Amino acid sequence: MSQTVFCRKYQQDLEALPFPPLPGKKGQEIQTTVSRKAWEEWQALQTRLINEKHLNMLEPEARAYLMEQMERFLDNQETDQAEGYVPREK
Repeated sequence: MSQTVFCRKYQQDLEALPFPPLPGKKGQEIQTTVSRKAWEEWQALQTRLINEKHLNMLEPEARAYLMEQMERFLDNQETDQAEGYVPREK
């Protein structure tokens, strides 16, 4: 049985991440406060932002921008969206 965590995004107990997704203290914090579902959704948005905004991840400004967007996403605040992105219909 997988572990659960009280997810700060969804405000309910959901499946936990199996390991910290980032190094250091920030990764530990995310592992204990963010569900696998929320993290996977963030990764999808992050990928769209990197691709559509042509972010160079070698630039500190691009990394800082993504960290800001990640915090906003996980705290249920408005985030930037990839311009022209249209989600697939299921």
